[in-house]
Amino acid sequence: MIAIIQYNAGNVLSVSNAVERLGYECIVTDDPKEIRRAEKVILPGVGAAGMAMAYLNERKTTDVIQQLDQPVLGICLGLQLLCNYSEEDNTTCMGIFNTVVKKIPPLGPVPHMGWNNLTETKGDLFKDIGIEDDLYFVHSYAAALCEATIATCDYIIPFSAALNSDNFYATQFHPEKSADVGAQILKNFLSL
Repeated sequence: MIAIIQYNAGNVLSVSNAVERLGYECIVTDDPKEIRRAEKVILPGVGAAGMAMAYLNERKTTDVIQQLDQPVLGICLGLQLLCNYSEEDNTTCMGIFNTVVKKIPPLGPVPHMGWNNLTETKGDLFKDIGIEDDLYFVHSYAAALCEATIATCDYIIPFSAALNSDNFYATQFHPEKSADVGAQILKNFLSL
């Protein structure tokens, strides 16, 4: 069973639909017991970092997530919440990835919204994916490049398009909205 963490951030339904299209059963939950029991865990999200962390902290879900040893995938806001800190709402996050999330400088249209390719990729998450393949992004904040960066994108500034540390993976782009390329990335994660 795949647990998709509910924390009042949008995008949960489209992620669960994408997982089910790949033939996997999933549950949308904020119950720590269900999350711990899951074979894999997905932390999706569209919304504000401060409100999302407040919800997770209030329900003691943050501690559960930090202690998971099964594969975990953060998507968009989920990636940002797994970092040390976000400039959005001056938010202390979970600290899985040793990097900070900063507002994209307004030197072009912000939010970064639309299809972009990656400038570099590595690791199992990107099996059968080329850097010429486009992925769908919608975000105003981005994680700085760091040792955990496994994919980069360049929009106004280079940023971490994907991160990996031990069993934790995360993407700034939305694989569930990125057509066949995104489906392959989800499949790669679910096959770990």
